[in-house]
Amino acid sequence: MSMTRREFAKMLGIAGMAGVLPLKTGAASREASDLYEVPRFGNVRLLHMTDCHAQLLPIYFREPSVNLGVAQAAGRVPHLVGDRLLQHFGIQPGSLEAHAFTHLDYADAALQYGKVGGFAHLKTLVERLREEFGRENTLLLDGGDSWQGSGTAYKSRGMDMVEASNLLGVDIMTGHWEFTYHQAEILSNIKAFNGEFLAQNVFITEEAMFSSDVEYLYDDFSGRVFKPYTIRELGGVRVAVIGQAFPRTRITNPARFIPDWTFDIYDDRLQMLVEQLRAKEKVDLVVLLSHNGMDVDLAMARRVSGIDLILGGHTHDAVPAPTLVKNSGGQTLVFNAGSHGKFLGALDLDIRNGRLEGYRYSLLPVFSKLIPADAGMQALIHEKRAPHLDWLNEELAIAGDLMFRRGNFNGTFDQVICDALRAVGDAQIALSPGFRWGSTVLKGQMITMERVLDQTCLTYPETYVRDMKGSELKLILEDVADNLFHPDPYLQSGGDMVRVGGFNYVCEPGQRIGSRISEMTLDNGDRIDANKTYKVAGWATVREPSAGPAAWDVVAEYLRDRKEVHVSKLNTPVLKGVRGNPGLSEYPNNVTG
Repeated sequence: MSMTRREFAKMLGIAGMAGVLPLKTGAASREASDLYEVPRFGNVRLLHMTDCHAQLLPIYFREPSVNLGVAQAAGRVPHLVGDRLLQHFGIQPGSLEAHAFTHLDYADAALQYGKVGGFAHLKTLVERLREEFGRENTLLLDGGDSWQGSGTAYKSRGMDMVEASNLLGVDIMTGHWEFTYHQAEILSNIKAFNGEFLAQNVFITEEAMFSSDVEYLYDDFSGRVFKPYTIRELGGVRVAVIGQAFPRTRITNPARFIPDWTFDIYDDRLQMLVEQLRAKEKVDLVVLLSHNGMDVDLAMARRVSGIDLILGGHTHDAVPAPTLVKNSGGQTLVFNAGSHGKFLGALDLDIRNGRLEGYRYSLLPVFSKLIPADAGMQALIHEKRAPHLDWLNEELAIAGDLMFRRGNFNGTFDQVICDALRAVGDAQIALSPGFRWGSTVLKGQMITMERVLDQTCLTYPETYVRDMKGSELKLILEDVADNLFHPDPYLQSGGDMVRVGGFNYVCEPGQRIGSRISEMTLDNGDRIDANKTYKVAGWATVREPSAGPAAWDVVAEYLRDRKEVHVSKLNTPVLKGVRGNPGLSEYPNNVTG
């Protein structure tokens, strides 16, 4: 669907009068009629999306109420939530933007404003922004985590998302969960992708290099598996885009799926690439399309000079304005564009005389009530979903509470997963990974199999039930907490704390590994003994596959036995040393110190 500027503004104005949007939201927020108005500036427009996690249809998605920053990250972007985020960015409380960027009054606001994202609605917005600027001067960049996160992506091994991305017009992407399919499947998907897949930090292992014929290598000399960068002529200037895939893929996801590839940050090699692009290729702008996570991007921006912009992903941080980082070569602007198709970043650049002279940035929330669906994309989505509708649409139970995941510690949907693992596996304790992907279900709505798949649909979903010593439980919690709260961002892996069921603990994020977790007790109050054995249920093992049924089948079995599901107890830890932290709001347990 193509609309003129006047038609687009009129449609939004009608939505406001119909009660979808407040007509006035204060000086710091925009009117309904100009929410998606992005006045042209400069000579290059970059559109940025990331971490959509295969959500082709509009969904509900609640932003976190807990996103703790520790050490140098305490109180800094992106570790701001709720009112503190609104104050920092000058967003009016109660406005449309306040709902988009925070968890505040989420349930009531979601009923008013409706669902977010959806590729058919995103397509309409992308087309508008490209047409009004000039298609030849725009790029659409995808930061990765696009091929995983839904039932249809699982069934098609990510190919449904490749086709949707082609129709959306993605020009360049990098990856992370894309690498949780098998090597041959990944290469097949990339071959079918119409854009360029970039990753400067993925190399072939020495064993694979010398043991087989690896025709897929981009560069035999360096051992790079994928093309590291591309140069595009836009608006009369040369723009270089470098891809940075998730550097911890073989640690946080199964290495057995990608046995011949190795990943790391490799910022030394990145520095050499940037210098080559500046000196030999004479580019006017260097962009890093990153899946590091925002804390790592901020650290990298201090260490690597010569990058103008980092368009980041992985940690799902919806940040309304960039962070400027100074380094030895000048400065770098760091952006992050949220997740689940909920936001589209629109970055206009004024590039003259070989340098960036100015920019204008808008992180646009994609509200499906306000943006009409593109007919072609809608038809493709219908085609991809049609064979699986009986599976996706099975009604399991009514949500007796707001069901969500996002946050450093247990969300209500996480608790349902843990409760299901314990009940079906007859276990004392449950462990569930702290993934940041997964849609939200409003209280009173039906939980369908599709919503369960949103929380559990990965390519290694098998469950387990086994005995663990109390000392092993503490070791697991300490290890995950270090990944999340290590003071050096380069030693973090993103994600959130492992979710637990059936037991409680105290967490002190500011401590060092080995000292963050204490006072572990079962729900009945019994202390967890380091030398005692406990029956533990879990899923998504990284090193070796488990033998149990898929997590979604376990959760579905649990829900089918209940007409309505409530979370009677949320196993969130008592927190120490973080009182007053601006990354903490509406926490359901004690906070001390």
